Amino acid sequence: MTAPTRFACETARQRTLKVGGLALHALEWGEPGRPALGFLHGGSAHAHWFDAVVPALGARYHVISLDQRGHGRSQWAPRPAYATEDFASDLVGVMDALGWRRMTVIGHSMGGHNAMAFAAWHPERVERLVVIDSRPAIPAERLQTMHRRGDRGPMRHETLESAIRSFRLLPRETVADPRLLAHLAREGITERDGRFLYRFDPACNGRRRPTDAWVLLDRITAPTLLVRGEHSPILPREMAADMLARLRHARLVEIPGTYHHLVLDAPLAFAKVLEEFLSEPTPSV
Repeated sequence: MTAPTRFACETARQRTLKVGGLALHALEWGEPGRPALGFLHGGSAHAHWFDAVVPALGARYHVISLDQRGHGRSQWAPRPAYATEDFASDLVGVMDALGWRRMTVIGHSMGGHNAMAFAAWHPERVERLVVIDSRPAIPAERLQTMHRRGDRGPMRHETLESAIRSFRLLPRETVADPRLLAHLAREGITERDGRFLYRFDPACNGRRRPTDAWVLLDRITAPTLLVRGEHSPILPREMAADMLARLRHARLVEIPGTYHHLVLDAPLAFAKVLEEFLSEPTPSV
């Protein structure tokens, strides 16, 4: 399934929420009072990562796609502060600012990791949890690589075209529609001091402090959907099975023919899986 010709951001309301001293940007669809959905992108990404997923949802839900701190149009943390606890605290503030008592939190990669921790630390705020190709802990060697990459600082380009051409997913494997990838590249670039660079604080990598969410999984009480890409190297089947064994109310869905960035590879297939999960009755505890 391919992405639509038009993207959800074209009909979104732009929101800036003041949370914990930071200005956090979000894309918003739907009306207050409807069931709340909060989308969280992965590391080095931004709110537009779900632009091909949201069109199927805006008519029945109140939806936000958040630029997490240091990403997209949200403010960079001045300290810098990029621990899982910081991202989770932001979600509490965002929900309070929107008047949301509970929400379904949907996170991809880093966003999935933050969503797992949030659901464990604040179970009373989570209606349902969707974890998209995300693992509970980052291997030490991979975290060291992230720190080194972040310490190099931002890459600055002479032209917008050069910046767009340099855009790459990480991991790189994808079957996403090239139009969607071009859209993400354009939305992820800004101009500063005559140079073009990604809307991303390098310290998000250089000072990243992820928690070990393995020890949190049995504290998650919300119905949980794990989604993995069939060919993803990030969430192997064996690890997904281990996660299922530790979660109270969880099931796994695999999207055929996709890689780690499955919300880009097959956005309509993912949206269908998500809608089915959201329409299921809540299991008795």
